[in-house]
Amino acid sequence: MSQVIGPDVELDPGWVEAGSLAEASELARAGRTVAVTLPEDETEAIATAVAYAWAGATVFRTSHPAVRQALDMTEVLLGRRPPALARRGLA
Repeated sequence: MSQVIGPDVELDPGWVEAGSLAEASELARAGRTVAVTLPEDETEAIATAVAYAWAGATVFRTSHPAVRQALDMTEVLLGRRPPALARRGLA
C-alpha cells in the first residue's frame, strides 16, 4: 500500500529515495521501501506519482491531496487492492 506524507516530513531511515524510474524499479525489486518527492505542480505530481507507483515506489512526499486518489486507482490497476466500488455493466 502507498503512503502519502507531507513535503516537510523526514524520511524513515529504512526508506530509500529514488531519483529516476529505473532506480525506483531496481530498488523495489531488491525489496527496499522506495520514497519519491513529487513536483509542486498538481498535474505533474499526479502523473509522476502514478508512474513511480507503477515502478514500485510506495512512499510519496507531496502537499496535494489528489495524489492519494490517483495512487489508490493505480493500486487497483496493479491488483494490490480491491476496487472501492464495483459495478456490473448491464445493458
